[in-house]
Amino acid sequence: MSDHSKRVGHWLVDQPAQPRGALLLAHGAGAGMEHPFMSAMAHSLCQQSLLVVRFNFEYMALIAATGKRRPPSKMPVLVAEFQHQLETAASHWPGLSWFIGGKSMGGRVASMALNNCQAEAGVCIGYPFHPPKKYSDTRLQPLQDAEKAILIIQGTRDALGNQEEVSGYKLAASTQLLWLEDGDHDLKPRKKSGFSQQQHIVSAAQAIAQFCLA
Repeated sequence: MSDHSKRVGHWLVDQPAQPRGALLLAHGAGAGMEHPFMSAMAHSLCQQSLLVVRFNFEYMALIAATGKRRPPSKMPVLVAEFQHQLETAASHWPGLSWFIGGKSMGGRVASMALNNCQAEAGVCIGYPFHPPKKYSDTRLQPLQDAEKAILIIQGTRDALGNQEEVSGYKLAASTQLLWLEDGDHDLKPRKKSGFSQQQHIVSAAQAIAQFCLA
């Protein structure tokens, strides 16, 4: 947990003095809500006037409690969990416009939950367009069936969907893509690019805030 976050029940919360909107942010498959990437992203988003609420999916909460690795739950279970978390968070912080999103798998789950929840739009950070090195096993359906706007923020050399690959995919007209130069699946660029991961996290946060609060 970072110095900027506070625990509220089972959530980790980054709350600006005067939030202009709220984002429920889910973790990726292998790292929970306290991962440094999640903390850095939440803090940067909070600086952009977004209330950011993080949670652990139940399988990750069990990992945290027992120290034993286990695979993520099936997608329908994760989607139902996400929708329940949103309902609970929105009732805890009423009067705000709510958005949902996540890192990698968390973003995929958000995209699948989006059409059937109260969130106004969705955000995917490092969307897993396909499993590692399984280029034909694409996960495009939620992005093609999206009835609400989705912002995808992707590193240009993301191994789960780089710029060249994704340019050939047909997505819903409401889906927007922001490419961050030389970023990998964690938005981390190589030193020779002239960028840093923190710069890309800040750029991502600014884009997300503009997308949500415009």
